[in-house]
Amino acid sequence: MSKKLPIGIQTFREIREDDCYYVDKTAFALKLAVEGKYYFLSRPRRFGKSLFLDTLAELFAGNEVLFQGLYCHDKWDWTKQYPVIRISFAEGVLQSRADLDEKIGEILDFNRKQLDIDPQQPSISGNFSEMIRLVHQKYGQRAVVLIDEYDKPILDNITNPDIARQMRDGLRNLYSVIKGQDAYIRFALLTGVSKFSKVSLFSGLNNLQDITVDKRYSAVCGYTEADLDTVFAPELQGLERGKIRDWYNGYNWLGEAVYNPFDLLLLFDTREFKPYWFETGTPTFLIDVLTERLAWLPELGRLESDAELLSTFDIDDMPTEALMFQAGYLTIDREENLGDAYFYRLRFPNREVYQSLYGRLLRTWTPDAQAEVRNRKSLYRLLQSNDFEGLQNLFTAFYAGIPHDWYRNNPIAQYEGYYASVFYSYFAALGLNVTLEDSTNHGRIDMTLHFNGQIYLFEFKVVELVPEGKALKQLKDKNYAEKYKAEGVPIHLIGVEFSKESRSVVGFDIEMLGGGG
Repeated sequence: MSKKLPIGIQTFREIREDDCYYVDKTAFALKLAVEGKYYFLSRPRRFGKSLFLDTLAELFAGNEVLFQGLYCHDKWDWTKQYPVIRISFAEGVLQSRADLDEKIGEILDFNRKQLDIDPQQPSISGNFSEMIRLVHQKYGQRAVVLIDEYDKPILDNITNPDIARQMRDGLRNLYSVIKGQDAYIRFALLTGVSKFSKVSLFSGLNNLQDITVDKRYSAVCGYTEADLDTVFAPELQGLERGKIRDWYNGYNWLGEAVYNPFDLLLLFDTREFKPYWFETGTPTFLIDVLTERLAWLPELGRLESDAELLSTFDIDDMPTEALMFQAGYLTIDREENLGDAYFYRLRFPNREVYQSLYGRLLRTWTPDAQAEVRNRKSLYRLLQSNDFEGLQNLFTAFYAGIPHDWYRNNPIAQYEGYYASVFYSYFAALGLNVTLEDSTNHGRIDMTLHFNGQIYLFEFKVVELVPEGKALKQLKDKNYAEKYKAEGVPIHLIGVEFSKESRSVVGFDIEMLGGGG
């Protein structure tokens, strides 16, 4: 039977009392509550972190009626009720240390009223410390501390490092209290998008157990395949299951893969496949960083990392891999253990992220947004009709339309990987099934496109001035076609040569191999 979709609802009580769809996460809540004490969890935005924290708050507060019929109901001691201190930086944008301190004061004041206590200490850290001791004294149980969006004040100011550092210092002043009040704390969980280094933000709080990349908690937020089959079964009718998976599944933290919950709820509501999650938060900062660092775009979805690099994140040290992973634009494809060191291959989680990110990059890396949209539409139609002459003209138009001044004034256009990156991004921004065969050299890419029941093998090569006629020859020499011949579909070899001197396509050679072989 169909239920209400909890779009944007982060309150456990509201979801339960209004009979909304609810994916039972209480097994995770119970495991955390029973097995440990201090936890840290990082997940991308709009992934259900706030709802999970709210679930924990209701569990510790002993609101049994909300948990009837859920996994933890007969496994939790409802006679104990713990005082819960809740801190959230989700609301508003703070722009100075004074703003932050004022906000923290408001949050502590709210908790003071909720818990009916009266701490007297004037300083933030003193007030918070006293609050933890007083609730223990008043309620006879140790405090539960839940912190949501712990990093938002820093991330909101990440393009202004001086303010970001002030925010970090102000938050450290607050969070450092937790360690000192250990005797009065039953449980603490901090959640956010990024994972700032413990040294910079949690000085002293070394006992935080990080469950971000942990196969046991991979599905602590998000919806699994099984959740779709059971909880959301009434919503699946008329929607192609493979397409839902292709568009929105694929996030993985070493265990079970999950769907982005925000996307699925909106898909079930509108019945249309759109990049809902991507569009709610323009990754301007990420796009600027990738542009500034002259990212080699064809390889973005194939980055390698180790455990340390994935969790290296600070105001002055943000590796591309960690930034994209923590923000949700890359996820873990596989883990390798080499000599007791863990390495990760990263990939785009799904079509929504892959297609949308390349679309946004393309818009930034080319000067005319309207022309870029027109070119993308044309590319799709020309591929549909196998119009190779049209493709040649279009590839020429990609670059010919870029004014000389733009080339001169944009450092990105001086970068040798620029032309091949733009070429690749046009295909990726259409969400097409592109496989990178080889891209060892920033001036060249070899890629395979599966489209319309056919296979297209492209080599794109930057030459100095005149066509060398080598792109097609190299495609043939590398013999990429061999592994696709068994598919029995037409294979087109297309060699594109681009002169950086004249900034135009100077060579375009095509050869077709018949289906089968």
